[in-house]
Formats: sequence, C-alpha cells, structure tokens
Amino acid sequence: MKFLDEAKIYVKSGDGGPGACSFRREKFVEFGGPDGGNGGRGGDILFEAVEDLNTLIDFRYTQHFRAKNGRNGEGRNKSGKGGENLIIKVPVGTQVLDEDKETVLADFTEKGQTMTFLKGGDGGFGNARYKSSTNQAPRKFTPGWPGEERGIWLRLKLIADAGLVGLPNAGKSTFLAAVSAARPKIADYPFTTLHPNLGVVRAGEREFVIADIPGLIEGAHEGQGLGTRFLGHVERTAVILHLVDITQDNPAQAYATVRHELTAYGHDLAEKKEIIALTKSDALGPELSADQAAAFEKQTGKKPFIISSVSKDGIDPLLFELDKIIQGGAEDA
Repeated sequence: MKFLDEAKIYVKSGDGGPGACSFRREKFVEFGGPDGGNGGRGGDILFEAVEDLNTLIDFRYTQHFRAKNGRNGEGRNKSGKGGENLIIKVPVGTQVLDEDKETVLADFTEKGQTMTFLKGGDGGFGNARYKSSTNQAPRKFTPGWPGEERGIWLRLKLIADAGLVGLPNAGKSTFLAAVSAARPKIADYPFTTLHPNLGVVRAGEREFVIADIPGLIEGAHEGQGLGTRFLGHVERTAVILHLVDITQDNPAQAYATVRHELTAYGHDLAEKKEIIALTKSDALGPELSADQAAAFEKQTGKKPFIISSVSKDGIDPLLFELDKIIQGGAEDA
C-alpha cells in the first residue's frame, strides 16, 4: 500500500428538502384544508478515526464527499425522509486543517473518535405549518436550507511512542528492521527511506511503537532533500532516538546538523526528550567505537549509546531506556 500523509478534499453536507404545498380534497369530506408536509433534513458529514488505516492514499482518488439531500415533503402531512449521514473514515492521528493548512479544525488521536464536521440543512416547511385562524388556506411553503460546504486538508501524523531521526544512511531503517518485524527498504545509498515506517518493539514484557522517517540533511527546513515534511510524524512521540553513524569523520558535526534542523522546524520538537545512539559500531570494533563515543561526548556534552544493528550489540539497554522514558511520559499524561 502506498503511503500518503497529506490530501485535500471537498466536503458538503446535504441540503434540506423543500416543504410541500398541498390541500386535502376528498369526496364527502366536509373540511379539507392544507396538508403539505415538511421537507427532510439533509445528511451530516462526520469523521471517524479507525485503527486499520495508516495512510491517506484513498483520498488521492476520491476528493469530493457529499452527504445525501433531504427528500421533499408530500401531501397528507407526510414529512420528507432525512438524508443519510456520510461518515468519512480516517487513520488515527489525522488532523483536519482549514484551507490555509495551519488552522486545526479537528484532531483524531484515539480509535473510534468521531466528530460531526458539517451539519445538514434543515428541511423546508410545508403549507400546513402556516395554517391559522386567520389564514385557513395558506399557499406559503419554504425550500430547504442548503447544507454547508468547504475545502479542507487532511494531514496524518502517525501515532508512535518514539521517533527515529538522523542523517541519511545513519542506519535508521536497519535499526528498525533489527528491533521489530517491520521490513523497510535498506540500501547503501542516501534517501533509501522515502516515507515513514512503523515498527512495534518489545522491551521485556512491554511493547512500544517506533516511527522511522526519511533522513534529514543540512537545509532541510528550507526544502533541501526531502525537507522537513515528515517531521510531523514524530511530533506526538514521547522521545526522539537520534542515530548517528559512528564511522563518519565527525559524528558530533552530524549530530549538530540534525539538531539545527529540528530547532528550525519548531513545534517544540527540539525540546523533546532525546536519546543519542552511535550506530555501526561493528565496523570499528569495541576500542575504536569507545574512542569515538568519548570524543563525541567531549564535543557535545552528551553521552551516547554505542550500538550495532547488525550484531545487536548494545540494542537491549537502548530499548529499555526508551521504554523507561515512554512509560514516564505516559504516567505524566
């Protein structure tokens, strides 16, 4: 299934049905009079968050959603049938944005969460409603009220407990494949990952979800590379796992590059709790890896984990530390 995390759609609730202008005319019935019924109410537009979706790809092929209109009123005081509501199912983590792509109109963070987004128009009145002691035969009736209509954006922010960030080829996809059942594309060239991947990770008796997003490069906040488009998928996480390739010339500089992009992106992403892991330690061996880690700590003031996704060295302590922070965040919430 293709991944799509942003889509523009157009939604319209149903129009109300018009009221009827009708008079009762029956043989041998002495008193007739107006008997036009009211029109039916238009259907509403609702959103529902469901668990079995993780992409907005369906909205690439269907952009227009219209609820049913109410039916016309009829004689014999028959009211028109109301239009059926239209329920639009979206993945958990979807935000509904106004056309400016900034104003958040709704945010679906839990399975089963529903919202009536647009209400259908009321039905018009039939002429029976206007009958009075001074107006025994009204011919007045009203059309239905129109429904609401607007264009909106849907933006998906995956629900994950931890988010992977780092430069391209930092080993994020390899790490995700090593600790979960996810099978992201892995290759020895930059930007192998073109869309976010999710993996369920087990740490002891507990499980949590990690999101792997495409790598950042210098200037990402200005649109360089794939830009910061996918950073929204780690906005909801409790902790960021920052992976740095230990085999490069200056790991501290690589770390600083990504931190700068997180700060420039905003949305309090740079303030999130962070764990740093130097990856690919199997390529250097224990002694050289320890030397690199010491130099990294001296330059940044932050102590990193040393891991190898290939040999699984250092993986378990890292996962338990992630779980500890995630559980702490859940308790605070």
